[in-house]
Amino acid sequence: MALLATLEMNASVDFVLLKNLLDVTDGNLGAHLQKLEQAGFLQIEKTFVKRKPKTYIRLTKQGRKAFNDHITTLEQIIHGGRHEE
Repeated sequence: MALLATLEMNASVDFVLLKNLLDVTDGNLGAHLQKLEQAGFLQIEKTFVKRKPKTYIRLTKQGRKAFNDHITTLEQIIHGGRHEE
């Protein structure tokens, strides 16, 4: 979820920056990105900048909706558990 929270709609984030922000290994992040891309939540673009490979990750519209739905559900759980007197 931290990965999805880091991404903004229509903004691409560099793999290395994302890895550093989340403090995870290349392999760990790669595995998570692959699953989220397969689910349609992310778009991954691989390119070269000055002959060096670069990977950019962007949240899709479907990914933003899924994340927002998850947040809404968590809020309902939190607020549903409170009893006001």
